[in-house]
Amino acid sequence: MTIKTKGYAAKSATSPLTPFEFEYQDPAENEIQIEVEFCGICHSDIHQARDEWGGSIFPMVPGHEIVGKVKSLGSRVTKFKVGERVGVGCMVESCQTCGSCKESLEQYCEKGFTPTYNGLYRETKKPTKGGYATQIVVDQNFVLKIPDGLDPAGAAPLLCAGITTYSPMKFVGVSRGQKIGVLGLGGLGHMAVKLANSFGAEVTVLSGSPSKKDDAKRLGAQHFALTKNEDEMTKLENHFDLIIDTVAAKHDVNQALELLKRQGTLVMVGISDKPLDLGVFGLVMKRRKIMGSLIGGIRETQEMLDHCGKHKITSDVEVIKAAQINEAYERTVKGQVRYRFVIDSKSY
Repeated sequence: MTIKTKGYAAKSATSPLTPFEFEYQDPAENEIQIEVEFCGICHSDIHQARDEWGGSIFPMVPGHEIVGKVKSLGSRVTKFKVGERVGVGCMVESCQTCGSCKESLEQYCEKGFTPTYNGLYRETKKPTKGGYATQIVVDQNFVLKIPDGLDPAGAAPLLCAGITTYSPMKFVGVSRGQKIGVLGLGGLGHMAVKLANSFGAEVTVLSGSPSKKDDAKRLGAQHFALTKNEDEMTKLENHFDLIIDTVAAKHDVNQALELLKRQGTLVMVGISDKPLDLGVFGLVMKRRKIMGSLIGGIRETQEMLDHCGKHKITSDVEVIKAAQINEAYERTVKGQVRYRFVIDSKSY
């Protein structure tokens, strides 16, 4: 049997997303059919739908910030039950045998994880399709439990924006009293502020937009500094233990490096489609570090969701209908969303 599914797809890198119908097979023994309730719009959806990173597969149904309810189960599914609210993030398969997978770091699978969309299933080589749709069928090992009490629309972006900022903070060991800078206050940045605040850190938002000062404070930041103000930047030199760089466009990372203490860390989580210029002097003179971080494994993502459930953390969202996706893309690129668009799947 097949599951008829409605969604929106990009037919090419230059075409708008339009209504698209496709089918899933009924769940195999280890799979779960999920009726999608909400799906967030991530900036990486736009990059891939427009083939800005190269290698895009069309037609493409984007979406990897998915919340819905279990509709049916394969015969060997033991982790979930029908009617339970669940989530799906950025990946739907990994090899499960390499060193990274065995350490619950599936995002770094040495054979490459299978992305929720714009990828190919390992065995069938058929393209994956994401959450801009009414249904999705996923292996139970890549499905997550959404804590009771979290708004499902606000929880959807946790599956990418939440874990992308949570994972490096846990890796570095953010703790109470540390000075954390968040560069850029968008979809990723606003989650970084909320999460760093929940760890007890002293949070400063670093932004080029003065209009975001009030929001920074509302979200939990103790301080706000304009990156265009040289005097403010000078005062913050050698100040931060950690800076989370969430900017998804070309920008000056050398300015951020100068704000780090000796042995401080700059974590890159935003991905520019253009190379960034790096002066090594700022690294060498203070033994500073730059690292990248890519989402989290399934175990850590569940840990993040449970943490957000405990602290009542969700994303600030603007819920839209499917017909507004293309408008939402344009507004996202222009930074005109506070702070994540989420598609209501009832609107397909």
